[in-house]
Amino acid sequence: MSRSYIFSSESVGEGHPDKVADTISDAVLDACLAQDPASRVACETYVKSNIAIVGGEITTKAKLDYVQIVRDAVREIGYVNDDDVFHADRIFVQNILTAQSPDIAQGVDARGADGKDTAEQGAGDQGIMFGYACDETPELMPAPIMYAHRVGAALTAIRKSGKAPWLRPDAKSQVSVEYVDGKPSRIVNVVISTQHAEGTAHADIKKFCIEEVIRPVLPAEMLEGAEFLINPTGKFVIGGPQGDTGLTGRKIIVDTYGGMGRHGGGAFSGKDPSKVDRSAAYMGRWVAKNVVAAGLAKKCEVQFAYAIGHPQPVSVHIDTFGTGTVDDDKILAAVLKVFSFKPADIVKQLNLLRPIYSKTTNYGHFGKNDPDLTWERTDKAEELKKLACA
Repeated sequence: MSRSYIFSSESVGEGHPDKVADTISDAVLDACLAQDPASRVACETYVKSNIAIVGGEITTKAKLDYVQIVRDAVREIGYVNDDDVFHADRIFVQNILTAQSPDIAQGVDARGADGKDTAEQGAGDQGIMFGYACDETPELMPAPIMYAHRVGAALTAIRKSGKAPWLRPDAKSQVSVEYVDGKPSRIVNVVISTQHAEGTAHADIKKFCIEEVIRPVLPAEMLEGAEFLINPTGKFVIGGPQGDTGLTGRKIIVDTYGGMGRHGGGAFSGKDPSKVDRSAAYMGRWVAKNVVAAGLAKKCEVQFAYAIGHPQPVSVHIDTFGTGTVDDDKILAAVLKVFSFKPADIVKQLNLLRPIYSKTTNYGHFGKNDPDLTWERTDKAEELKKLACA
């Protein structure tokens, strides 16, 4: 007996207030790593009206103009219009950054300390992290979140090209997909809410978004009979930090798997890779993607758990949800032979001490085809397959 259900995922544009905050935080991180790869960065950003506040803990040898970094990030997003209250050149920037706590530093540093069991580099915090992959799309990502990202990225590309000068930076997209027997069958509806200039007709916005954004990027065979909900409130002129508060780390489901895979709760943006919230989540994606790419499962979820200052994960778990071609325990045994989950080894294996993080901030940290994003490689698939099937 067939079973059908609908699953929805959302994406948000670069000008969404929370993504403005994420973009600033990752810009600060990249600036630190560009000068000092050993930087310890935990940068949080708050934006509202015409104010941006950067706070957190940074220990670095880099010499930076944080105010200019903030302005440049906001300018790149596109808040440069005359009618923008939150404007790159006119916002007030407050810097309340301090150095990393020495108590945390001694746990993370590869050195001995009183009360520390090892001189190895430890995890920057306790916590749980998940990685996920499935065979629904070429990117080995869930279809709803990938479709939502495609719509959002296309809208931004058009805005930045100048083709539609009435478009403004704040935007959200959402795609609902019907599944039949566990496989994506059709797109039920697509939602776009996009900020626009005063005086733009709603009918023009709707037609533009359907014909110039949605249809070019989503599979035509999946769109038959789909409902399109474009700016459902009727008007979206006041947006961005003028219309709502933005904080770093509030879009963790947008950043990952759109709700299809579980999430440990830790945000990514503004954190250097000594923070396992970020680096272990990237590691989990690498592992899960290689398991699926190897044909060992149609979908795979990996969970890790860490203790602050401890060099090994306290647990590693694999779940293929009954889709594995071999037992999950065999997959886990192969994974543990191929990959090392020590925080220091994760950084080395994925080459994470580089200023690459601004590439991850918008439209998902996973599923992008960019050689700098090393966790998207499937270079361990054959090795995993041989070991798991031996």
